[in-house]
Amino acid sequence: MKHILLAEDDFDYASILKQYLEISGFRVTWAKDGAEAMKLFSDAQPDICVFDVMMPEMDGFTLAENIIANDPEVPVVFLTAKGLKEDKIKGLKLGADDYVVKPFEADELILRIKNILKRTQKTTAALLAEMAEPSAKINIGCYTFDPANYTLSCNGTLHRLTEKEARVITYLYNNRNRIIKREEILEEIWGSDDFFSGRSMDVFISRIRKYFSEDTSISLQSFRGVGLEFTV
Repeated sequence: MKHILLAEDDFDYASILKQYLEISGFRVTWAKDGAEAMKLFSDAQPDICVFDVMMPEMDGFTLAENIIANDPEVPVVFLTAKGLKEDKIKGLKLGADDYVVKPFEADELILRIKNILKRTQKTTAALLAEMAEPSAKINIGCYTFDPANYTLSCNGTLHRLTEKEARVITYLYNNRNRIIKREEILEEIWGSDDFFSGRSMDVFISRIRKYFSEDTSISLQSFRGVGLEFTV
């Protein structure tokens, strides 16, 4: 039974949505505002988060930003009454997996959640298969990359990586010095090349580019509409 952390301040709306999610086979922890959701997150350890954007105490964007900083792997879906393009872009830049505008059909939300979880489960299974084989440390410029222990170090600076960051770096290194099409990376790491996976990938690539910024002989260049090239 997959676990959802739901943050929604509208009591009536949240009660109905919680019941519908539970009927659909999910376990739901409901927080009545963003601050409460932040407190519940560590103990809840949800498989996916569903956050309303406009909430008291702490809005959904701030909540998601804090949670993704602690756990970049957890999927986040935003619920909002706004249909503004700026809000969608802001949510996607934070690394959100989807964005649902109220009012919406509950079946649509269930389907979106299931698709995200299916994609996450697929990539996690692939990652575990890779982890079954011991990986040696890899020298990349001044960096020492340890994919088994999720670390990247250079000149005394140590970066602790998430599982997905380590997997992305491994894929980039194995395909270094050639242009890699966006859809190749998305299918391999995210299991889908849809719009939301693409935005999530952009967040990870931006983070990885910063990790490698200490060595000018390494570049991670984007080719608009084509893909990426990891040059060492």
